Amino acid sequence: MRIWVDLTNSPHVLVLRPLIAAMRADGHEVEVTARDFAQTLELCDRLGIGHTAIGSHAGERLDKKALGLAGRSLALARWARERRFDIALGHASNDVMVAAKLLRIPSATAFDYEWATVQHNVNCRLARAVVVPDAIPPERLERYGARGKLRRYPGLKEEYYLADFEPDTAVLDELGLDPGAPIAVVRTPPDASLYHRHESPVFPRVLERLRDRAQTVVLPRTPRQREEIDAIAGGHFKATAPGAPRLIVPGHAIDAQSLIAHADLVVSGGGTMNREAVALGTPVFTTFEGRLGAVDEALLRDGRLCRLQDPELVDVEKRDTATTERIRRNPRDLVGMLLSAAA
Repeated sequence: MRIWVDLTNSPHVLVLRPLIAAMRADGHEVEVTARDFAQTLELCDRLGIGHTAIGSHAGERLDKKALGLAGRSLALARWARERRFDIALGHASNDVMVAAKLLRIPSATAFDYEWATVQHNVNCRLARAVVVPDAIPPERLERYGARGKLRRYPGLKEEYYLADFEPDTAVLDELGLDPGAPIAVVRTPPDASLYHRHESPVFPRVLERLRDRAQTVVLPRTPRQREEIDAIAGGHFKATAPGAPRLIVPGHAIDAQSLIAHADLVVSGGGTMNREAVALGTPVFTTFEGRLGAVDEALLRDGRLCRLQDPELVDVEKRDTATTERIRRNPRDLVGMLLSAAA
């Protein structure tokens, strides 16, 4: 089978990496397109995923997003027209769903957050298969046109794509971190996303508290966020000794999963990094200000995720990573659900 995979955001590279590898190992021909946004291309290069770069992020305004969707979808369709794909796959990528529809190629989409209303009204209606965690009630997805298309899987998507993952200590050396001192990882809120239109008043206060208590690695999503973090740091928190409290903002894509696995605390305004921390056994707070999805609701009920409202509750203590227990699931289970769209 000739399979087309489109990657539009950096988490999608991580999610689909083992699926691409499994499909190729099973004898399928897989070609990958990728959008220049949030280190997506850099992660493809770092993980050895050959790809064709097509398009970039169009901006936060709804009108610009609409124009970006149309423009990139047409560019993808031009690229794919003569390649005769049997199926197109994406992780909440509207662009490839539209392009596949134009070319009459069966398509499948996957996602684990159900309140991206505009996005899912496109991808669910155009896709033949919609792959989601079984934590999401089907009735929440019916209004998007997903009735009869759902393929539901147990657990977290992170338990599938991290199944073969073992943390590497090289990232600690790369960032100059002392493994004997507390390490915190902070991911900024997804304020470039259409579904997240709330500024997080908690996040800056958390950052200011953590910078005095731990080696704090901050992973911004956009250049604007990087500038804001530099302003918070103010140039006053340089390390004077190994393990001294400080803010560290990597200038390039790093092995974030290994960093999370070695960290003592994660605080994130988005979803994927929160769930990666849960899957890897690292304590995690969410500062997400939008409407919680069913997956996070379940994690909060089970005590595997904590919602942070008071920054004074944040503290960092060294933990014993050797005792961490993980759930590992077979990514081929997801491959089968996605490829069912071609049946």
